[in-house]
Amino acid sequence: MAWVAASATDRYSASAFVFAFAMIHALLWTVILINLKAAQDVHMDVAEAFAWGQKFQLGYGKHPPLAGWIAGLWFRAFPVTDWAAYLLATATVSLGMVITWLISLRVVDYRRAFFVVVMLAIYPIFNFKGFKYNPDLLQLVTLPLLVLAYLNAFEKRNAASGVLLGLAAALALMTKYWVLTMIGAVGLAALIHPERMNFLRSPAPWVAMVVGVIAMIPHLLWLKADDFAPLIYAGDVYGHFTRAETAMLALGYVEHNLALLALPVAIAALALVGISLRRPAATLARVWSAGPNSGVNYTQALNVWLIQIIVAVGPPLGGLIFSVYMKTDWGISLFFLTPLALVAIPRLRLLNAALFRIVATWLVLTLVTLAASPYIAIHEMTDKPSAAFSYGARSQLARELTQLWHNRFFTRWSVVAGTTEVGEPMTFYSPDHPAPLTPGEVWSSDLTSLEEAKRLGFIGVCDTTDNRLQECEAWMAKNGKDAEQVAITTQRFFKGHPGPATTWKVYIVPPAK
Repeated sequence: MAWVAASATDRYSASAFVFAFAMIHALLWTVILINLKAAQDVHMDVAEAFAWGQKFQLGYGKHPPLAGWIAGLWFRAFPVTDWAAYLLATATVSLGMVITWLISLRVVDYRRAFFVVVMLAIYPIFNFKGFKYNPDLLQLVTLPLLVLAYLNAFEKRNAASGVLLGLAAALALMTKYWVLTMIGAVGLAALIHPERMNFLRSPAPWVAMVVGVIAMIPHLLWLKADDFAPLIYAGDVYGHFTRAETAMLALGYVEHNLALLALPVAIAALALVGISLRRPAATLARVWSAGPNSGVNYTQALNVWLIQIIVAVGPPLGGLIFSVYMKTDWGISLFFLTPLALVAIPRLRLLNAALFRIVATWLVLTLVTLAASPYIAIHEMTDKPSAAFSYGARSQLARELTQLWHNRFFTRWSVVAGTTEVGEPMTFYSPDHPAPLTPGEVWSSDLTSLEEAKRLGFIGVCDTTDNRLQECEAWMAKNGKDAEQVAITTQRFFKGHPGPATTWKVYIVPPAK
């Protein structure tokens, strides 16, 4: 207990201690995820990010480019394997934890800041739910950077801090346009804060605006040249819902995110009070009392409270007002400040024993999950044996199609045509990493084109279990008139348990002569 408290609270050792904790968390959860997902291929979002990273662009149809850039760099350093994909996800959330610790140090003392980090490590978004690397998960790095830059600018109020804030805002926007919710929350917090005039009279906010706009110019030019494809994507996929539907979706969004927050909050409460039921009044007095608290910077704490309240309330209300589909995953990036907002309550008294209790709880939960993960994977597969989306053997199909192409044409397989759920896994798992072409998609990632596909030849794949099968077949008939048609069935076996057998309609279009 004394060692944990000393390591976490000493200003000279705390950085190394937090970095080590984050690295251990990343490595343990990488192993857990490898075990949990051993019967599955990587999620299509991960495969899609990998596909984007094969060609560095200023945007990828659905989203801004940062997630693709990072995936591209990552898989140039690591092999294209499932374990590397899960390591990328856990490294992302662990880096987010470290940045949140840096935020916390501007608001609370070292003891409370480390307590916040461990709360995040228990928060399911930073472990179970953090298994797929995508723009939502990457926001757990870029949004903490934005908040850190804002707190720095609010404190220093000089041009240099404004430059950092502008760059952080641009970096966040290059992740996903959803971050406008956090940028708006930061702006509102600055306007509501009692010390707003001191901040607004300084060069920091104005320099930040100018720098942010300048940094976004290349992407904005791409956005215009691409006919605003990401905005069309957002409107087509998440618009056009009735008021009743959006009300139910907003309610589900709120319930989902409250349920995820319940675990770290409950464990933190137990760590604070301990498990003894004797003298509850005395126990409460030790952890909750009035009076000054030198461990909390009230000015910065108010910023954190304002930002968290705004991003908690604003999006579901906006979804109701504008009839927008509220996807539960959109909350992934918006509640990383909740542990800090709670720990920064001045009345809260945090003892060294609480640090040890919450670290011990994290360690026990993690090790138990690690030990149980192989059995959980088997149970999940046997419980849902026909779940083709989860257990369909797309990696097996990718290897078979690669060999099939090589046997016929003795060249690299360059293009795969199919839905996102099919095409991107082919890109990830085939050693040739063919560029994906999604038929009929108006928000194309522009990694290839129909003209290039016909010139180089392509393999089209239609999933016979997909309700879009007829559309896929019609596109193949139109654009692959000379195609050789093959039916391939794949099935995964895991620890003696069979997965669903999936039949794929395959269209092999030879290269142009």
